[in-house]
Amino acid sequence: MAAPRLSLLLLALFGSAQAREIPPPAYQQIARQIGMPAEVLYAIALQESALHVRGQLRPWPWTLNVAGRPRRFANHRTACQALHQALASTAPKRIDIGLAQINWGYHRQRFSSPCSALRPTINLTVAAHLLREHHRHTGDWLLAAGRYHRPAGGTPAARYRAGVARHLARLQFPLHLASDAPP
Repeated sequence: MAAPRLSLLLLALFGSAQAREIPPPAYQQIARQIGMPAEVLYAIALQESALHVRGQLRPWPWTLNVAGRPRRFANHRTACQALHQALASTAPKRIDIGLAQINWGYHRQRFSSPCSALRPTINLTVAAHLLREHHRHTGDWLLAAGRYHRPAGGTPAARYRAGVARHLARLQFPLHLASDAPP
């Protein structure tokens, strides 16, 4: 009888037994360098390129979205080949690349080549810079996320913010911090 009481006491003292998911080290490092919460960067990647891998939701680095159709590849090489094919037949503003789905038509100047946009650290660094720029205008990380998706705002940005907020809740990131200055 003492063991169940102890379990209840520990649960009361320390909260849910559910472990907090922490962004992987690369997200933490890039976010720290840019001056933003790693949870926001990771939530964006989850919103943009998540795939169920071994029963867990994880961002997938070799993801392309061509004319509204998401495609995932096994490795950088095959994704790069598909990206070159897409660029030959699709308007650049209809192609999103990598973990954070950076739009090639609007942001190609931020990369040395199309396939460099598929490199996880490069892709995340560009995404973090974009989010930081939007945060300077909004003062709120969720609003910045909405502008990241659709700078003009509106219903698409609101839907996107709601998706990012769901990922932040999974990460147990307090939404009240969304309007605070970065750590």
